[in-house]
Amino acid sequence: MKALRNTRHDVDEPARGAGGESNRDFDFTSADFERIRALIHRRAGISLSDHKRDMAYSRLARRLRALGLDSFREYLDQLEARNDATEWEAFTNALTTNLTAFFREAHHFPILADFVKRRAGVAGAQPVSVWCSAASTGEEPYSIAMTLVEALGDRAAREARVLATDLDTQVLAKADAGVYAFDQVKHLSPERLKRFFFKGTGSHSGLVKVRPELRAMIKFEQLNLTDADYGLRTTFDAIFCRNVMIYFDKPTQAQVLARFEPLMKPDGLLFAGHSENFTYVTQAFRLRGQTVYELTRGRSDAAGAAPRRASDALGVPA
Repeated sequence: MKALRNTRHDVDEPARGAGGESNRDFDFTSADFERIRALIHRRAGISLSDHKRDMAYSRLARRLRALGLDSFREYLDQLEARNDATEWEAFTNALTTNLTAFFREAHHFPILADFVKRRAGVAGAQPVSVWCSAASTGEEPYSIAMTLVEALGDRAAREARVLATDLDTQVLAKADAGVYAFDQVKHLSPERLKRFFFKGTGSHSGLVKVRPELRAMIKFEQLNLTDADYGLRTTFDAIFCRNVMIYFDKPTQAQVLARFEPLMKPDGLLFAGHSENFTYVTQAFRLRGQTVYELTRGRSDAAGAAPRRASDALGVPA
């Protein structure tokens, strides 16, 4: 993604998209879009490129309609002046993308399975913990939890914990519920479907629900990866941060990776998205395989601090 930058446009020049201005309910100037870019970068570290104009218009136009406002300028003025946490949340949720699927980028999960088997086999090993830092609607953390059960067995997996965080509270609510259309899981093996899901009947026909023992392994919580302090005082065997860094500029990527480092156990694994490359961003991780990185240094002193906030929940079933 391009870094946030200032571009020179007439403030009254319309931002033009493929659909044309005639299809729009509201004027949308280049100044409006630049202002949106600045606000979402400041709020969430997201760098919106020029080709995201139409997306920004269509998603935020829904907020204007819901609030009965007549212009983007009025909406953005109110957003900044009132500092309404609920509307800031709606603004941020509207501009985040949540494309996901069960066992997406499937090559990562056998690597995770082999890794946790070896870790669990070491004498005195602590229970496995994995952080899914962009949980979206839950398919990724549930895939991680299924992998842990299959790799470790039911008993050991009950002690394992998955922390699943996301900036978007709406998708976290769906993830927490653990209910999906059958079409979203039909590619899974019959064994996995039977072991990890209930099949809906009657009015719930066509739906599946995650079994409670799998759900109990996961703690869902809102977290902003651009925050200076995540409030986590535990360490993880692995962190999944896939298809998130593409929305951040290079300085923000470096900051996030620096915050991950003290939260990982020695030789911990970091899983990235298929189009993400951290090799030129940080020296703290070395490439181990296809979009899989390994921590190069031992954990910092910060990792031993007292647990609080999200990490507190890692030892307690949800």
